[in-house]
Amino acid sequence: MEALTIFARNCILAVLSGCMLLASPVAAEEAADVATGTRLAELLRAARSVLSNYQTLINDPAVADKHLDGERFTAEAIALYGKRTGSQLISNDLAERDRKLLQAQVDAMREVIDEHQDDINRPGIAFKGFVPAVFARLMNEKFAAKVGNEALVRVTAPEVLVRNRKSLPDAWEAKVIEDVFPDPQRPKDDSYTEVTEVNGRPAFRMLLPEYYTDSCLICHGAPKGEIDVTGYPKEGGKAGDLGGAISIVLFQ
Repeated sequence: MEALTIFARNCILAVLSGCMLLASPVAAEEAADVATGTRLAELLRAARSVLSNYQTLINDPAVADKHLDGERFTAEAIALYGKRTGSQLISNDLAERDRKLLQAQVDAMREVIDEHQDDINRPGIAFKGFVPAVFARLMNEKFAAKVGNEALVRVTAPEVLVRNRKSLPDAWEAKVIEDVFPDPQRPKDDSYTEVTEVNGRPAFRMLLPEYYTDSCLICHGAPKGEIDVTGYPKEGGKAGDLGGAISIVLFQ
């Protein structure tokens, strides 16, 4: 499905800005799926970034009430999404499917934050363990509970880097990670898309690569094997290394 991948790469910015020119109904459906998947991935990324920015506050044992409830958190995540994409998250011109899925993501992140208020606000304890990776997994699980018959979002990684078995890549994800992403002729940030089957149902699949940044290296950098703050051995990664991928499924 390389043709679909090339199409996705060339159309994604136009889709997000609402300036898409389409040659056929099939092309229109493919482009709409790319746009939907990209929105879901970018909102997840924004939410993780907000939680990452609050790690120092969350882990401050001297501060009890952090004033970081679900309402405040979601407002900041939506604002960051808008800043990064230049687009309003949920607008009247969005398709009903997109509005429903994005609202489910917002509701999921709000619920996760509100359900972890005791942990976030617990005084006298420094590291709470409520890190972006944990938050993203919980958010995606809630999202699946709400709309799993229509869409799925998860974060996975090369198998050697996976710390939680729930995040192990499935066969399709592993093949893309192992055979497609390492191609030196392929633009590094390009997503990969394909129409295939998931759980016996036709589905549009999208995998977006994610690379280590300096902030990731606190837990995933050098020296390899040293135990990080979460209790896992560091992987010895470097900024720019492939560290994971966001996987999107849109059932047809």
